Amino acid sequence: MARRTKQEAQETRARLLDAAEQLFHERGVSRTSLQDIAQAAGVTRGAVYWHFEDKVQLFNAMMERATMPLEEDFEASVSPGPDRPLDDLRLRLMNVMHCAAFNARTRRAFEIANLRVEFVGEMASVRDRKVAAHREWTAHNREAFERAKTLGQLPREVDTQQAAIGLMALVGGLLHHWMLDPEAFDLIEVGQARLEHYLSSLTVTVPNRFAPLTAAERGALGRQPVCSGNRADDGGTEDGHDD
Repeated sequence: MARRTKQEAQETRARLLDAAEQLFHERGVSRTSLQDIAQAAGVTRGAVYWHFEDKVQLFNAMMERATMPLEEDFEASVSPGPDRPLDDLRLRLMNVMHCAAFNARTRRAFEIANLRVEFVGEMASVRDRKVAAHREWTAHNREAFERAKTLGQLPREVDTQQAAIGLMALVGGLLHHWMLDPEAFDLIEVGQARLEHYLSSLTVTVPNRFAPLTAAERGALGRQPVCSGNRADDGGTEDGHDD
């Protein structure tokens, strides 16, 4: 009987996560209440609180269920080895893009986290989780670059922290753009080409084509931007339109 009770509890938890994933994706997180999730899962609101303290904990559990297999599946299948850190990094990031493109649950979770949640109110703490995940990935990327430098696979001049941030921006930007408009490009084809181009560019020492910013130029960057809507001498009105 105890085993059956435990199994039923696991099944209820899974139904709640399924319902949350579906409703968050359809309505957005802020427009979905715990009562909505309980009703969709066919349980009472009390059952929701038996498994989760609040919507934040439910949200985090839903995200972990969708994203944890990314690392677990990769570790169990492919690993080039410690002497090939750049190949390892490339395969891991391609695995993320592949899961986003072909795994429905992973794709929904990514879309919810990037397009359907506001980091305000009760969900403000979710931002901390997202920031922590970004920092963890950036640190992993930097460690891979540092290993590559130690093995002589990257020039000593490479700033591994900047390289890691740039890589995160590249992959994150591709995923975000693709989720907004999946018909715009093939995520796997374009993602692989851009990723390999970025990693290859790090292996070549390229002289800096731009002189460092002067003090005057740095100061100008902090001023009000000069654009058609706020220039006093562009011949337009205050709102940026011609008379």
